[in-house]
Formats: sequence, C-alpha cells, structure tokens
Amino acid sequence: MTTALPHDAYIKAVTDALSLDRLTPTEYWTSDGETKGQYCHLNAVITLDPSGTYELDDEDVPTGTPWRHGLLLSWEWHTGAEEGWPEKGPFWEFAELKADGSCQYAPVTLPVHGYASPAAVVEAARKVINREIKASPFTVGGLDWDGGIIGDSWGHADELDAACEAWGVDERNS
Repeated sequence: MTTALPHDAYIKAVTDALSLDRLTPTEYWTSDGETKGQYCHLNAVITLDPSGTYELDDEDVPTGTPWRHGLLLSWEWHTGAEEGWPEKGPFWEFAELKADGSCQYAPVTLPVHGYASPAAVVEAARKVINREIKASPFTVGGLDWDGGIIGDSWGHADELDAACEAWGVDERNS
C-alpha cells in the first residue's frame, strides 16, 4: 500500500499545469526522505522533454538539439533538523539532464516561491527552456537571472505548509 504524502496533491497540480502548457512530464514522482527520525525531507522530481526527443535513440537526436536529454525540476521540503543541512522549508531547483539520466550540472535554485503556484512553476520552466534563466558557474548561487522571484504562491500553500510541518514532527518522533 502506498501512503499519501503531504505534497502529492501539490506536485499533481504542478504536473497538470505543465501538461496544460504542453510541457507534459515524461516522468514524475514524490517521496519522503530516507533518513527517518534523524534528518527528514519530502521531495518530488519532474522530468520534462522540451526538445520532444525523449523516445528517440540518442544517435537519432540531431547534434545541437537543446535539452536533448531533458530538463529536471525538483522540489524539496526540509525539516532543518540538523546543523549544516538545508534550511527549513521548501524550494524548487532545475538541472539539464545527460544521456545517462544524471544531471549536466548541480541543480540550481529555480527563482520561484517554495510553495509556488503551478502557473509560476510553468512560467519559470519556460524561462529555463528558453535560456532566459540559466545555470552559471560564474555567478553567486550558480544562477544567471536578475528578474527576481517569478509568480506567486499556491492558493493552498498554508495547508501544504501545515501538512509538511505535521509530517516532519511525526517523522522526528518515529
């Protein structure tokens, strides 16, 4: 039996919004952290195929095709339970994928709210795909973008935050 996680409905709303904007995910999943009771986190991964080459063999993808192996969007929520771990709360990241499914570069923070509206995630993903937002090893934080935070928060952000907090308390006590 699969247990529902606090962020399942949120990630489903994001994937639905991406699909409506013709950025249908090739894959997505949600999970909870693997270090129960010590350092807990929730996460989700969404894989997009902006180039439309997902089902092609690698040798059939024309050289120079942008996003030839896909775009990874990830969302994480952390309890912030231990020093040195990420701060408490949610954040979005993105990375370009390589042929083997690993990331071309370390995931970079997507400039949206942690509980961004699905429309904001779609807008930010479009800006990444169009290279308006890009990863850069030469800028602070690895992000080449000066347009500020994109969009607003999800209409159910308060309920999601409360559910994530309750999950974190339960996990620390298990």
